[in-house]
Amino acid sequence: MTSTDAPAGREGTDPETRLSRSVGGRLLYLFILGDVLGAGVYALVGEMAGEVGGAVWVPLLVALGLALLTAGSYAELVTKYPRAGGAAVFADRAFRSPLVSFLVGFSMLAAGVTSAAGLSLAFAGDYFATFVDAPDRLVAVLFLVAVAALNARGIKESLRANIAMTAIELTGLVLIVVLAAVVLGRGDGAPARVTQFAEGTTPALAVLSAAILAYYSFVGFETSANLAEEVRDIRRVYPRALFGSLITAGVVYVAVGIAAVAVVEPDTLAGSTGPLLEVVDAEGSVPAWVFSLIALVAVANGALLTMIMASRLAYGMAEQGILPSVLGRVLPGRRTPWVAIVATTLVAIGLVFTGDVGALAETVVLLLLIVFAAVNVAVLVLRRETVDQPHFRVATVVPVLGVASCVLLLSQQEAATWLRAGILLAVGAVLYGIMRWTRGARGGRASDAAEPAPGAQR
Repeated sequence: MTSTDAPAGREGTDPETRLSRSVGGRLLYLFILGDVLGAGVYALVGEMAGEVGGAVWVPLLVALGLALLTAGSYAELVTKYPRAGGAAVFADRAFRSPLVSFLVGFSMLAAGVTSAAGLSLAFAGDYFATFVDAPDRLVAVLFLVAVAALNARGIKESLRANIAMTAIELTGLVLIVVLAAVVLGRGDGAPARVTQFAEGTTPALAVLSAAILAYYSFVGFETSANLAEEVRDIRRVYPRALFGSLITAGVVYVAVGIAAVAVVEPDTLAGSTGPLLEVVDAEGSVPAWVFSLIALVAVANGALLTMIMASRLAYGMAEQGILPSVLGRVLPGRRTPWVAIVATTLVAIGLVFTGDVGALAETVVLLLLIVFAAVNVAVLVLRRETVDQPHFRVATVVPVLGVASCVLLLSQQEAATWLRAGILLAVGAVLYGIMRWTRGARGGRASDAAEPAPGAQR
């Protein structure tokens, strides 16, 4: 991964935008870190232990490497084309097809809103029931409304809330490492387990299977592309924040994985729906409800960041003419895309009543892998374009390997997941057809989406 490319001389210049450019490097770093850490790590350690045994840290490192491949492509494209539409903008430029651009953007949007719906159900589940017994669907809806209110208040306020919640998430994971050290210090546990693979497995195959699970824990970094118009000095700070946050998450995950298997038998972790609570129980001095509260904060943080992404993506697609222009309306004072926030929240609320957390999560992953594959291909296609600003440039082999990693992970998805994702994409195709038909007489803005944005040359 290399530095910058294109003519020098205007490195500090930010492109014009109607959004508030109030996000600095530290806020962006914490935004990405909070989104990547998310709620997944609190459950996936057990599933990985079931696949690979005690050597959980190995697939975590492999997954980090796979995530960094696609992150490299995002770093180049976001700094080259800093627009709020994210993957939809990249696909539009690379493939010059309004339909392809729409489907890539719609896949990202559908994944984000579906993820928020799943996280709201996770929030309303057993962790919340530890404190209040209430209907889960009602709690999920009220939770999404609260997230929308914070989102509409302002990007800076939302990301400040993210700082607090990310700190709590990190505290909980660091707590696991500390508690494991206490257990090992008193002579309990078995550190040797961290180098042992599950009996009867082929280590290489076991690592691949567990790495697919671990990869899901690193998903979330892609949402940062949709803040491109709200970040100051985007071309300088974005790569640092992106790679820094992923590496930080990787270090935390590896430490937690080692701590968990050193204290608790891998089979015990694999059989638990709250594997990190097993570590808390093994140490014995921290009440279980404390970790339930931390898990709720982790889920809430993930939902907030996901809905920030979804609303900004809808706004960006509306600005391109790919979605109805009403979604581009901005609050005069707050300068937040309020119509996009309301629309994405209503869709998420509807999805709450369509399935459980597992079904929604599987659909999210497949949709994101399609987006990642398109982004990696877009980097290669867009190498023929130059822009008048310096930008990050990744080695050519990185997006090539990124495409291969996406194909590998897509090949592991079940038929039922493909069916759910296919239905969502079919809905998107129908919506696109309706928009084209209604605008057909005059061409409409949808046909303008293929035009180059300011600053690009073809």
